[in-house]
Amino acid sequence: MTTIGKRTVGDDRIAIEEVLYRYASSVDSAQMHQLHDVLHPDLQAQYGNGEPVEGADAVITWMTDFTKTCEWQHHMLNVYHIDIEGDKATALVYHNSFEKFAGDDDVCFLVARYHNELVCHEGTWKIAKLVFEIVWGEKRPANNEYISAVGGRGPKIPGWP
Repeated sequence: MTTIGKRTVGDDRIAIEEVLYRYASSVDSAQMHQLHDVLHPDLQAQYGNGEPVEGADAVITWMTDFTKTCEWQHHMLNVYHIDIEGDKATALVYHNSFEKFAGDDDVCFLVARYHNELVCHEGTWKIAKLVFEIVWGEKRPANNEYISAVGGRGPKIPGWP
């Protein structure tokens, strides 16, 4: 195993995967304040063809506003590649997500890829650049027959929408 200082590449890979998955679970659970743990303060982000967003605080505000009517969402990520060079890394992450917004009878399904750059900032890996490449998406009618048959969504988990 290659060692970088006291860290190994394996240690770094695990830490980077944790950052990437924590990003998604923080968004899914609507715990946007937790994004400070994984986003570099000077983050540069672009979601789809939208305008670039600069700074962790601006991204957190953008994400909070975008998801404010989201009843629930569910990200499924698969980390395909992590390339580490010292205190910098790149990651390719495949993304599938489902979202249900209040007032909309449809469920959104999105296929995308994250092209991330990370840096080890004050001893912790953080996302420094995030490009969200939208590949495909659709809206599907929310068929609630199955959910009704199993007694509805739940049980309610504290801290989750």
